[in-house]
Amino acid sequence: MRIDAHQHYWKIQRGDYGWITPELPVLYRDFLPVDFEPLLQKHQLGGSILVQAAPTLEETEYILSLADENPSILGVVGWIDLFDPDHRTHYNKFRTHPKFRGFRIMIQDMEDPSKMLIPSFVDALRGYAAEQVPIDLLLTSPQMEITLQLLEKVPNLYGVIDHIAKPQIAKGEFESWASNLSQFAKYPGLFCKLSGMVTEANPSGWKPEDFVPYVRHVLKAFGPERVMFGSDWPVCLLAADYDQVVDILEQALPPAWSQADRDLLFGENAKRFYLENGGAIS
Repeated sequence: MRIDAHQHYWKIQRGDYGWITPELPVLYRDFLPVDFEPLLQKHQLGGSILVQAAPTLEETEYILSLADENPSILGVVGWIDLFDPDHRTHYNKFRTHPKFRGFRIMIQDMEDPSKMLIPSFVDALRGYAAEQVPIDLLLTSPQMEITLQLLEKVPNLYGVIDHIAKPQIAKGEFESWASNLSQFAKYPGLFCKLSGMVTEANPSGWKPEDFVPYVRHVLKAFGPERVMFGSDWPVCLLAADYDQVVDILEQALPPAWSQADRDLLFGENAKRFYLENGGAIS
């Protein structure tokens, strides 16, 4: 089954998408399942993993309600605040939904990501790791080192790095990002999403070859069994349409990659990570 492992829906009038403003006219409108359906069909996708786009409990409830109505939403990655002493109460509520498949930690938005190292946060994450709950990690390349410190404390985390940790492709950042990403790959429970790359490149002047070294390094570090394709639609529309996002990845794959490897990347790994994991979610 082909699966898009990372996409979003939102309804502007809900009011909790603070980052989507009229200054981003491409995104400042509703994006709902009816808008994504033609792309599912065109790219022969069996469905997608819907990821939260706002750090609120209400957002998670909203996207779970969308999942109730749309079979193409195979799983939902929600949001929980591990700094909140009641995080477990919220998790236990969400986990009763059959399509709830874990939550995302928004490291990217933390003013001081070193706060992730406080004992209460670490203990909370250790609990979810012990239960093999799928955890998405949204971070930028400058936050990679502090996140590695967190992983030292929670080495059995069952997680996935979103958007290849957002290297500054437009500035040519590579060596430090690549070195840190190789350290992430040493943790056997971690996966990496080949997603969100196009918006880190020059939005009006990127070329497909700009992404090749990044894609190749991710694939070398994590191997074919721990990588996933994600479009990051509709955020990708800031720099490329869906077809272009797919083409960028297709063109960057090593010539030696087999059809079996491609099947893992374009769906089987996402299926295993989110839909067959089991763990604490049932």
